[in-house]
Amino acid sequence: MDWILWGVLPYIVLTIFIGGHLYRYQKDQFGWTTKSSELLEKKRLRWGSLLFHFGIIFVFGGHVLGLIIPIEFYNRVGISEHTYHILAIAFGLPAGIAVLIGTILLTFRRIQVKRIKATTSLSDWITLGILLIVIITGVTATTLNIDANGFDYRTTIAPWLRGLFYFNIQPELMETVPIWFKIHILSTFTLYIIWPFTRLVHVFSFPIRYLQRSYIIYKKRIPTREV
Repeated sequence: MDWILWGVLPYIVLTIFIGGHLYRYQKDQFGWTTKSSELLEKKRLRWGSLLFHFGIIFVFGGHVLGLIIPIEFYNRVGISEHTYHILAIAFGLPAGIAVLIGTILLTFRRIQVKRIKATTSLSDWITLGILLIVIITGVTATTLNIDANGFDYRTTIAPWLRGLFYFNIQPELMETVPIWFKIHILSTFTLYIIWPFTRLVHVFSFPIRYLQRSYIIYKKRIPTREV
């Protein structure tokens, strides 16, 4: 089972994630959008969106620092495991809570505002549900690992993840990983599987063509006098 979950499943998820985006871009470019509801309601959107997006930037940065950068690098620059753990908790936990609060606000906004609820599709509800599970399990894993002598994922999850990118599959590294971290990873896999078929694809929309687009000239309309 460990080999299936941590050796085979990641590549299945990655194939669906990449292949799904390529298929979606070829077959549904007009649907490649956030389907913004800003015109329907702005006040709640402002706070929910700010908390979610700014929080997710720090969460993403924390994942890169903890999972992509090897522990040997921190040892070389003199950052001890204790120091790293304190910094990870100090920045990661508030960021995770901000993302959670933002997502809850955006979810209640879709439930309470009738016009937005009417335009919310089934895929939107599924996305919100899975996203909440991912965030809650992530915050839970961080909170339960707040002890300075807690689990160090940089010696287990991090090398397992990096190994997948150059086909050095090591499912045995996940044997000692606490269950709450495993639930968080598996829920994230689920999010990646549905990602290409939801509005989340807008994350990969870069307005590069805007740099080459011609200027739009607006002319002031001068009212003419009747003779």
